[in-house]
Amino acid sequence: MGVAKNPRQMHRISDEMKVWSAMLAAELREWPGVTTKHFFGSTAFYRKGVIFGALPKTRGMNSPNSLIFKIAGASPKVQMRIGKDSRILETKMHNAKWFSFEVESDEDLRGALEWLGAAYEAAGKKS
Repeated sequence: MGVAKNPRQMHRISDEMKVWSAMLAAELREWPGVTTKHFFGSTAFYRKGVIFGALPKTRGMNSPNSLIFKIAGASPKVQMRIGKDSRILETKMHNAKWFSFEVESDEDLRGALEWLGAAYEAAGKKS
């Protein structure tokens, strides 16, 4: 895992990412208790009022093919897994630790769903 150089820089997303984001969003909307809000060219996903991820619609963080997620209170085991995943960059936004996940191929969608699932689970524990 690396650290994002400029977390405020937004990138126009690639055509592939538009398709991948739509596929991931369709899946996330099926999860129990998920709500969405639109902001800054992305769709934010919430569980019990706690944001756990965002998928780009027109703009992405760190690259044209990235999505973001947040795992508040991640265990040392989860933190170690995050550190070993080369597709993830750590970033700080509004005094919170976020992670950017780089999608490079269809095969990365499984990893994206796994990390979004972990973020979803953590959001369910916050309320």
